[in-house]
Amino acid sequence: MSGEEFVPLSLTPLLIGIFAAVACALPGNFLVLRKQALIGDAISHVVLPGIVVAFLLTGVISAWPMMLGAAGAALLAVVMIEAIRRLGRIEPGAAMGVVFTTMFAGGVLLLEQTDTSSVHLDVEHALYGNLESLIWLDAVGWSSLLDAQALAGLPVELGRIAATLIGVIAFIWLFWRPLKISTFDEGFARTMGIRTNVLGLALVVVAAIAAVAAFDAVGSIIVIAMFICPPAAARMMTNQLERQIGWSIGFATTSAIVGYVFAGYGPLWLGAADAVSAAGMIATVSGVILALTALFGPCRKRAGAPAQA
Repeated sequence: MSGEEFVPLSLTPLLIGIFAAVACALPGNFLVLRKQALIGDAISHVVLPGIVVAFLLTGVISAWPMMLGAAGAALLAVVMIEAIRRLGRIEPGAAMGVVFTTMFAGGVLLLEQTDTSSVHLDVEHALYGNLESLIWLDAVGWSSLLDAQALAGLPVELGRIAATLIGVIAFIWLFWRPLKISTFDEGFARTMGIRTNVLGLALVVVAAIAAVAAFDAVGSIIVIAMFICPPAAARMMTNQLERQIGWSIGFATTSAIVGYVFAGYGPLWLGAADAVSAAGMIATVSGVILALTALFGPCRKRAGAPAQA
């Protein structure tokens, strides 16, 4: 594929896929070690009431109101999960189950009891992204990367997910030491004066923001996969947290690139006429990588043991 074809048709979807994958994988490392990896799945269930409320308040179906409504619902769910887990002294998985089933049921009830169902409002239309459609129509080749007028026509999703990735990196960099200590030894972290409750809540909030931003661009399939598969695969490769972060970034990037290529060309190589979903193929590749590391990774037999700080 020449630059005249690759830049407008594939460059931006590929970059958005990579940025979304890495933005979810980075906080996913800490969530996996804290046994909160399914928070991404929980968020995908709780955004529905936020979407419905956003439509009721604005009366329009557009990206920003839907994203803000979904983000508000996700943050509310995070607070409720932490409150139920700590006040009820139950497992995180049980708290997540209570919250996301309740909020999803509430969203369905809102959807049916208001007139939103008449406009065919649902999660698919509001947040499920279509990665292949995020093309750069104003680009004519690699020279467009230096053309201010062409750059102005970049898909808005690219800027949003890039800003989200920068924010996630900044959070982890700023709070690296307390995050590291509290993840491996919460009791010791408290003795050092680290507010582990606030830090844990902040981590989940960052994960929720990354998830909602990625939903708008690439859909929930990639989000759920990237919160779990690259960090879990990286855990099979090393017991050092710094190396685990590096491995997870590599696995997330590889999944996005290989999955996008296979989605477009894999069926053609097999003799089929049509391409398949890029989001689904990226998630599939990440699952294959996890399976391979589970079978052949150097730390696969010690994956149940605590990682080293």
